[in-house]
Amino acid sequence: MGDKAWKQRERQVAAYFGGERTPLSGGNGKITRADVIHEKLFIECKLRQKHSAVTLWDDTKVMAEKENKTPVVVLCEKNRKGFWIMVHSNDLSKL
Repeated sequence: MGDKAWKQRERQVAAYFGGERTPLSGGNGKITRADVIHEKLFIECKLRQKHSAVTLWDDTKVMAEKENKTPVVVLCEKNRKGFWIMVHSNDLSKL
Protein backbone atom coordinates (compact mmCIF):
# COMPACT_ATOMS: atom_id res chain seq x y z
CA MET A 1 0.00 0.00 0.00
CA GLY A 2 1.39 3.43 -0.97
CA ASP A 3 1.65 6.53 1.13
CA LYS A 4 -1.44 8.48 2.00
CA ALA A 5 -1.91 11.69 0.00
CA TRP A 6 -1.18 13.94 2.99
CA LYS A 7 2.13 12.16 3.67
CA GLN A 8 3.15 12.56 0.03
CA ARG A 9 2.30 16.27 0.19
CA GLU A 10 4.31 16.72 3.40
CA ARG A 11 7.33 15.14 1.66
CA GLN A 12 6.85 17.43 -1.35
CA VAL A 13 6.70 20.53 0.87
CA ALA A 14 9.70 19.36 2.90
CA ALA A 15 11.76 18.90 -0.28
CA TYR A 16 10.72 22.36 -1.54
CA PHE A 17 12.05 23.99 1.64
CA GLY A 18 15.12 21.77 1.94
CA GLY A 19 13.85 19.85 4.97
CA GLU A 20 12.46 16.40 5.57
CA ARG A 21 9.07 15.10 6.60
CA THR A 22 8.74 14.51 10.32
CA PRO A 23 7.95 10.88 11.07
CA LEU A 24 5.06 10.66 13.52
CA SER A 25 4.23 14.32 12.92
CA GLY A 26 2.08 16.20 15.31
CA GLY A 27 2.05 15.55 19.04
CA ASN A 28 3.88 12.23 18.63
CA GLY A 29 6.98 13.73 16.98
CA LYS A 30 10.15 13.45 19.05
CA ILE A 31 12.16 16.12 17.20
CA THR A 32 9.50 18.76 16.50
CA ARG A 33 5.73 19.10 16.44
CA ALA A 34 6.01 20.59 12.94
CA ASP A 35 5.20 18.51 9.86
CA VAL A 36 8.64 19.27 8.41
CA ILE A 37 12.02 19.09 10.11
CA HIS A 38 13.79 22.33 9.21
CA GLU A 39 16.50 24.36 10.90
CA LYS A 40 14.66 27.71 10.79
CA LEU A 41 11.05 27.11 9.72
CA PHE A 42 8.11 25.55 11.55
CA ILE A 43 6.02 24.18 8.68
CA GLU A 44 2.46 22.97 9.16
CA CYS A 45 0.83 21.30 6.12
CA LYS A 46 -2.92 21.05 5.62
CA LEU A 47 -4.26 19.03 2.70
CA ARG A 48 -7.95 19.76 2.16
CA GLN A 49 -10.44 19.46 -0.67
CA LYS A 50 -10.83 23.26 -0.61
CA HIS A 51 -9.41 26.25 1.28
CA SER A 52 -11.29 29.55 1.09
CA ALA A 53 -8.01 31.49 0.84
CA VAL A 54 -7.02 29.41 -2.20
CA THR A 55 -10.38 30.12 -3.82
CA LEU A 56 -9.70 33.84 -3.30
CA TRP A 57 -6.23 33.34 -4.82
CA ASP A 58 -7.77 31.58 -7.86
CA ASP A 59 -10.07 34.55 -8.46
CA THR A 60 -7.17 36.97 -8.01
CA LYS A 61 -5.05 34.97 -10.48
CA VAL A 62 -7.67 35.40 -13.23
CA MET A 63 -7.58 39.19 -12.79
CA ALA A 64 -3.77 39.29 -12.48
CA GLU A 65 -3.28 37.32 -15.72
CA LYS A 66 -5.34 39.92 -17.61
CA GLU A 67 -2.75 42.51 -16.53
CA ASN A 68 0.25 40.15 -16.95
CA LYS A 69 1.03 40.35 -13.21
CA THR A 70 1.86 37.91 -10.42
CA PRO A 71 -1.10 37.20 -8.13
CA VAL A 72 -0.56 37.94 -4.43
CA VAL A 73 -3.27 37.69 -1.77
CA VAL A 74 -2.74 39.56 1.48
CA LEU A 75 -4.79 38.48 4.50
CA CYS A 76 -5.41 40.96 7.32
CA GLU A 77 -7.40 40.75 10.54
CA LYS A 78 -9.03 43.64 12.37
CA ASN A 79 -7.24 44.74 15.54
CA ARG A 80 -4.18 42.68 14.66
CA LYS A 81 -0.92 44.19 13.42
CA GLY A 82 0.78 42.93 10.31
CA PHE A 83 -0.58 40.66 7.61
CA TRP A 84 -0.08 37.33 5.87
CA ILE A 85 1.15 37.10 2.29
CA MET A 86 -0.10 34.27 0.09
CA VAL A 87 1.79 33.47 -3.11
CA HIS A 88 1.85 30.24 -5.11
CA SER A 89 5.13 28.32 -4.75
CA ASN A 90 5.75 28.68 -8.50
CA ASP A 91 5.65 32.48 -8.13
CA LEU A 92 7.75 32.86 -4.99
CA SER A 93 11.00 33.42 -6.90
CA LYS A 94 9.37 36.33 -8.80
CA LEU A 95 9.07 38.30 -5.59
